[in-house]
Amino acid sequence: MQVSVETTSGLQRQITVTVPAERIDQDVNKQVAQQARTRRMDGFRPGKVPASVIKRMYGDAIRYEVLNKVVQETYFEAVQKESLMPAGMPSIEFKNDKEGEDFQYVATFDVYPEIELKDLKGVTVEKPTASIKAADVKNMIDTLRKQQGTFKATRGMAKEGMQVNIDFEGFVDGEAFEGGKAEGQDLVLGSGSMIPGFEDGIVGKKKGEEFDIEVTFPEEYHAENLKGKAATFKIKLNEVSKQELPELNEEFFSKFGVESADEESFKAEVEKNMAREMNHALKTKVKTAVFDALIAQNEITVPEAMIDDEINNLRQQAVQQFGGNAKIDPNTLPKELFEEQAKRRVTVGLLVQEVIKAGALEADDSRVDAMLAEIADSYQDADEVINYYKGNEQMLNQIRSLVLEDQVVDHLLASAKVKEVKVSYEEAIQPAQQ
Repeated sequence: MQVSVETTSGLQRQITVTVPAERIDQDVNKQVAQQARTRRMDGFRPGKVPASVIKRMYGDAIRYEVLNKVVQETYFEAVQKESLMPAGMPSIEFKNDKEGEDFQYVATFDVYPEIELKDLKGVTVEKPTASIKAADVKNMIDTLRKQQGTFKATRGMAKEGMQVNIDFEGFVDGEAFEGGKAEGQDLVLGSGSMIPGFEDGIVGKKKGEEFDIEVTFPEEYHAENLKGKAATFKIKLNEVSKQELPELNEEFFSKFGVESADEESFKAEVEKNMAREMNHALKTKVKTAVFDALIAQNEITVPEAMIDDEINNLRQQAVQQFGGNAKIDPNTLPKELFEEQAKRRVTVGLLVQEVIKAGALEADDSRVDAMLAEIADSYQDADEVINYYKGNEQMLNQIRSLVLEDQVVDHLLASAKVKEVKVSYEEAIQPAQQ
């Protein structure tokens, strides 16, 4: 077998592999002989079909199968021989597959980049910190009460936070437009579910009133024909309802898994859940800041094949979010939607592997146990959850990977200048910007 390597561009490599005709012919003849012994054919006794007949009828298919098998075997031999590290599967092109001549093919693929890792020495990384105040707990409980609240009709004026039932029809340049009409529509004022100005125009009105409101569709509105257009909505106010909040009692507490009539116990459980959410959010923010700094310190070229693979993963995830049963072909989702995120993920993945290798890091068993305990704490039977993870190697490896990623962040922070920044609870739980 002969191998030649060419660098076509950046990380792309092209290897030309030549396999002697004798090897191909030998494998083809073996396959022909085997089929002559096993294939049943009219006019011949089992095992007595002449090899010449098999070759004439099935020779092309047998040869194609042999060539593909030879490619699989010789490709890995070739990349090992040339000390190459392919990133993703190769593109294979047959150059010469004529019978009686040496078989030749070209494999094109990306290789992993060579990375001279730089740590975060001298780099400032902001680490947000936060605490939960009594007012934060009160606001959370108020939110939970609103989620469980009911609306009852009132004769008063419509105010923010109240629910109205309306009929409406919209007009642009005096013409009604598609999707601009509804009857018996419930709407909570201040929810922001309608375009700017719509809900404000209903505030102060009473049941039975009919009126017009003037609004302008946002420039980023999803309907192309309505972007930035001025519109008039004719509205009839059918009902005004005021929200009634549930009492803080045992029945209310039980809806959130707290079997107690004690309000203080409920507050403690709410604060515990808030703390769990806040700490997770803060950890994610720090991780994002560290990885941003790591990327800035290490500008690397990323294999296109790995980006394409990650784009396909993100497409699959997007389809799952739409609904697992939705009949959506992931490949119909535009590549551009996921390109930036995919490139970041692949870049971080490559750099993290270098950090792990350089620091000889391994998942700490005690931290794995701590993470399992944290996950199990939100379930009723914590021991059952822990045993489930420990009895499932695949699930346990996912936890080990998360722990190892946390250790990478700690390892990098050790070399950086860490600047603690105090933030509010609300700021802390906001998603990290990537």
